[in-house]
Amino acid sequence: MPHFHAPRGRPRRASQRRGRRNDRPNFGPRRSSRRSGTTSGRGRTKSRSQKSPGECVACVDASPVGSPLSLTARLTELIAAAFPGVLVTSDEPEEVLRDLARLCGERKWNFATWTADGGEDGPADPLAAVKALPQSGDGETPAVLAMVHLHRYFQSAELLAAVRTALAAGKTRRTHLVLIQPTGDLPAELRRDFVTVTHPLPSRDELDVVAHGVATEPGELPDELHTVLDAAAGLTRGEAENAFALSLVRHGKLDPDPLWELKAKQLAAGGPLTLHRNGPGFGSLGGLNALKEFCRAALTNLHAVAEPKGALLLGAPGTGKSAFAKALGSEVGRPTLSLDIGGLMGSLVGQSEENTRRALATVEAMAPCVLFIDEVEKALAGTSGGQQDSGVGARLLGTLLSWLADRPRGVFAVATSNDASRLPAELTRSGRFDATFFLDLPAAEERALIWDRYRAEYGIDTGNEPVDDEGWTGAEIESCCRLSALLNVSLAEAGNYVVPVSESGREQLAKLRRWASGRCLDAEDGGPYRHRDRQQSDDPQQPRRKTQRRPPGESYSLN
Repeated sequence: MPHFHAPRGRPRRASQRRGRRNDRPNFGPRRSSRRSGTTSGRGRTKSRSQKSPGECVACVDASPVGSPLSLTARLTELIAAAFPGVLVTSDEPEEVLRDLARLCGERKWNFATWTADGGEDGPADPLAAVKALPQSGDGETPAVLAMVHLHRYFQSAELLAAVRTALAAGKTRRTHLVLIQPTGDLPAELRRDFVTVTHPLPSRDELDVVAHGVATEPGELPDELHTVLDAAAGLTRGEAENAFALSLVRHGKLDPDPLWELKAKQLAAGGPLTLHRNGPGFGSLGGLNALKEFCRAALTNLHAVAEPKGALLLGAPGTGKSAFAKALGSEVGRPTLSLDIGGLMGSLVGQSEENTRRALATVEAMAPCVLFIDEVEKALAGTSGGQQDSGVGARLLGTLLSWLADRPRGVFAVATSNDASRLPAELTRSGRFDATFFLDLPAAEERALIWDRYRAEYGIDTGNEPVDDEGWTGAEIESCCRLSALLNVSLAEAGNYVVPVSESGREQLAKLRRWASGRCLDAEDGGPYRHRDRQQSDDPQQPRRKTQRRPPGESYSLN
């Protein structure tokens, strides 16, 4: 039998130093025991997510059994149905162990755990732990063995064989192997032998319990606790506890600012999500009146049944698509999460799918929010079969499309695209988004508003007359103002350094306008966008024909 070297135990976390004990049951059958909460430090007591694994359900319930998404509810069903192998994907294995220990104690099932450091006098050899599992079952009372991060040892062929043997015996001996690891990746020999269960991020009710467990002194809980819970949404239980403690140190009470700060840093640390909040609202954007009215109404006129899904924005680069998506969150008081689909791609087998699952789980936990997907056609360019990526792009597209169609309440998705010809047809069908808008080059009155904004931002004298800006986008106007301030020259001189997209991308712009005509809504005037070259030439410099605005309250066809 090969010898496995057990790694040294991890340093104790800050929460453990404050009095939280990382209890793990010994290997072998274990009876549940009731422990009382401890007090340490600032008089904090253990919250629901901090209880010891043997506590009864009346004392601790980190996952309400009645919820359809509850971890303990899923595990109860699977173990009662005699599933021999269960894989739990979680970033908080201690929480899963506590839920499992509570569940087994409540049901009077035998329960044992294995960790690489041996736990409390348990075996450090994973092979010995797996081989001992069949002997712990009697065919009637379920026996559960939970193993944390066993995937680190799956290079052993003997261990893989022992797992297969234990799973085969579990069908008759009522033994169950529960693997707890951060990803759903398993060796090919075991992928069809385990059912995967996701340990969800904590709900606001669970975060409320953690907050009350940390802030125990008078005055530490704010009157509007929901703002703190909204800021903590998307964090793990341990991360939320640490953020609450940091807030107490900084402000003497729970405050949302440290939580937003911590969450923004964690999301930006190499992940595909970026957090935007407290930025400028619609007042910073000129034009796009119909698009603004539509999204504002969809997100403020809340309905008990009808739920807004999102908008797909099509237009040339620089027409304000990205700026609008970020301003929308500030306008309606929601955080904006920017999803980099390219950042979901991983080099290992299954890594892209795992990254997607994690990112979407974070988005769901932070609802209500705005999800911004920029240049979606480039990220999904390989899904049509033109690029050989072993089907990763197609699976990613399928996951994204399924999620867009069935996403939970509170997530408003805004996707942008510069090239409609590269968009998968499945993405533009009704049901993924509420509407598809085309953002054309800004008209004269819209450009005047954009000039006023960037003149003020860069401190440019109002008497400094701009160049002829016909065919310019908002991004080009901003670039001209920035160069004028940077080079200390007039706007006319700075304009010599700007080549508008209406010139550099004349053919692409004409093609994009033709595609959008009749397929998209006009972001400025509302109603179907009509490409003017049905009666005139394709010259992008010619002013577009304005469509007649519909009376307020009159509906129009979407998509």
